[in-house]
This record gives sequence, C-alpha cells and structure tokens, in this order.
Amino acid sequence: MMRRTVTLRKSLQALIAAPLLMAAWPAVVPAHAEEAPFISVVTGLAPDDLLNIRAKPSAIGKTEARLAAGASVRNLGCNDIDGHPWCKIESDNPKASGWAPARYLVPLNPATVPGQAADAVAAEAGATPDAPDLTARLGSASQPASPETMPKSAAEIAMQDAYGLALAANGTLQIPCARYVGQPMAPCAASVTRKGTDKADVTVTWPDGGSRVISFAAGLPASSDAGSNFRFTREGNLNMIRIGVAERFEITDTVVLGD
Repeated sequence: MMRRTVTLRKSLQALIAAPLLMAAWPAVVPAHAEEAPFISVVTGLAPDDLLNIRAKPSAIGKTEARLAAGASVRNLGCNDIDGHPWCKIESDNPKASGWAPARYLVPLNPATVPGQAADAVAAEAGATPDAPDLTARLGSASQPASPETMPKSAAEIAMQDAYGLALAANGTLQIPCARYVGQPMAPCAASVTRKGTDKADVTVTWPDGGSRVISFAAGLPASSDAGSNFRFTREGNLNMIRIGVAERFEITDTVVLGD
C-alpha cells in the first residue's frame, strides 16, 4: 500500500510539473537561428576593375569602398531607381555598407529595401540641382565647397550627372580620373573639341604631366590615343571609361555634348 502511495504521488508531481516545464521551455532552449543572410558575388567587371560601393543608389554617389570580382557580400535587397536596379549590400572585407548596381551581383535578392533610403532618389527626381560638390565625389578635402554650392539632398546628388562641368578656381573644366593601379580618383583638367552634334574629343591632362585624348562618336566613348585596351560602361548619363590596366575616367554626356 505504501509503494502505491509513493508511485501515485510521483505521478501527480510529474503532471503538475509538465505545464511549468512547457512554459519555461522558450527560456531554456535557444531560439531558432536567424534567417541566413542572402549572399551575392561580385561579377561582370572589366579585367582588373573594382566595383564601387556608393553611399547612395546613384552613379555619382560618394564611394564608400571598392570590391574586386569574386567578393562575397550580404545582399539586403534591390530597388529600382529611376529605371536602374541597385542593391543595398554589406561587406566585411573591407568593412563597408552601401549600394551597388544590380548587374554586378549574382544572384540577386528578390526582396526590396524598405524605408525612404532608396525611394527618396526616385521621388525627388524632378528637383533642380545646385552646383555639385566634387570634393565628396573625389574623396578630396583640398577644395571644400562653399555652403551655397552644397547639394541639398541625396536626390539632388543623384540628378547631378553634369558634375564634370564644375569649374576649378582657374576656370578650367575638370573630370574625375586616375592614372595608376589603386590610385583614387582625382580632379584632372580637361578640354573638349566638339565635331558636329554627336562627336567630340576630350583631352584630359594628368596632374603629374602628360595627357590622354578620348574620342566620342554617336555620343559614346569610341577610342583613345593610347592604343591600349579601351572599354567603358554606363551608369545613367555617366561614362565610366577604362584604358589599359590602370587608367580610369568618368565623363558625363553633358561634358561631351554640351547643354
């Protein structure tokens, strides 16, 4: 009789403890791991080229970092910005966060980036921009822009694809350029000789001496006087030109064709 009483008591204790254990289970057992991040790989770049990671989804947004082909990034989603898909990404090496053109990422995250970060660019596409600030674009603090020439919003920055017409103190045309491997973009003096409505020669003078002539036909980059491998890509109205192994230029349609 005593043995049955003990067994019954233990059974009752187990029945009482079961709901308590069920309630405490979430606190004892770790929560399911967060959803794995969406990984994309940088691809489609020209030989020896780097992918610019920009602060805003714009071809002339500030460059936060540059990634080589084959780099893996966390893809947070892709948004259509004025007809051009851009993806918000995060990189660990180098540590950076920003936007990159979707065509250089595989696979693409089908999700979109919520919030106003990307929508502001498209929503204010009709805004009339002020003169752009080249110091932020080129990564140089040697020529700070005055308050009255600073862009008022990211949307205005995105629409300022005529930044190459900004005048230096001596009144010369400048465009972003780089001559050596790994060299950041810097302002280079330039001049334009137009030949009709859709042809032009842009002569770029290197800060350390020498020059490069880039010829345009039908409004697009066609060749140079270097005789080296010539290629280009376009982001909006911006021509991103590579010549040989290291030379890089960024020339807008406005520079070539005029107002």
